Amino acid sequence: MVRRNRRMSAEQRVESLMAVWDARLGRELPRPHVIESDLSRPDLGLDDIDREWIEEHCDTVLHNAASLLFHATTPDGEPWRSNVDGTRAILELCRTAGIANLHHVSTAYVCGLRSDRALESELDVGQEPGNDYERSKVAAEELIHAADYLAPPTVYRPSIIIGDSSNGFSTTFHGFYAALRLAHTLWQAALDSGEQPVDGDQVVPTRLTLDGTERKNLVTVDWVSRAIAEILVRPECHGQTFHLTSPQPVTTRVMSEVLEQVIDGCHNRFVGPGPLKDPSTIEKLFYEQMQVYSSYWRDDPEFDTANTEKALPDLPPPTVDHDLLVRLSKAAIEMGFRWRDRLPVSPEPAAR
Repeated sequence: MVRRNRRMSAEQRVESLMAVWDARLGRELPRPHVIESDLSRPDLGLDDIDREWIEEHCDTVLHNAASLLFHATTPDGEPWRSNVDGTRAILELCRTAGIANLHHVSTAYVCGLRSDRALESELDVGQEPGNDYERSKVAAEELIHAADYLAPPTVYRPSIIIGDSSNGFSTTFHGFYAALRLAHTLWQAALDSGEQPVDGDQVVPTRLTLDGTERKNLVTVDWVSRAIAEILVRPECHGQTFHLTSPQPVTTRVMSEVLEQVIDGCHNRFVGPGPLKDPSTIEKLFYEQMQVYSSYWRDDPEFDTANTEKALPDLPPPTVDHDLLVRLSKAAIEMGFRWRDRLPVSPEPAAR
């Protein structure tokens, strides 16, 4: 089930992505049956033919659609519309279609602003969420666990997902990429205009209101995808919650060093939390644009991964270090921080 965008139908979007992997792998991959759907539409936008096909062919739902918007502008807008109302609509589809097995992709950050060890078995322990996105994902998990017509649900909680560890490929650019993109844009504009901040003949570093020790838990999209795929086909693992997180978080100091390496002219200096005195133009613009991510840069807690380690003892996450982040950053810059759907060779969707 895939939604259309302004340029392409649901089937065209899937075909566009599949064609990329056909080319990368040098062979044609099997195509899924595609149903156009939308979490924000009544009954998910499904017609009777769609529902009949689902009832006849499906016994499991993997729910991975979500809004990543951190702060809601209205009580019924995003991220609530997709993450809570959309989950409610998926649950209703499961109920009416007689589907008992639900696999739900949540987030490790249902832990909110906790600083202690977050267990896979925990959900709402009275923690303060960092933003509306985290609130909405807690609410979605609560809906799922309250659905008595389901078998015990399987919940996947990835941390911050970054690109493919082998080639840097990504279709979304949030979190770490947002800081990378903004810094790249600001420094490129400063270099092009000759207005980079200088003191004599020395470039003035951008002050970061962090201390460099803050830890962020980053995992690569290829590992998260494989982990979910492995657990999905193993019934003995179902009915549990899995933290798809790394045992080796990345510090903000390492992230800063990566920015300095991949962005011409970029120099940073950690000054600790608090307001800046006489901020430069780059600093003003950077913090204005990054305000929405203010809760993102907090120190992450330790995530319990007992269930994940037991289910996937031979599939540890790739270590996200300086070198890997450099490769992923260069790939994102080359892509222009954008995944561009390409119209497939046969643009007309197949008849059902």
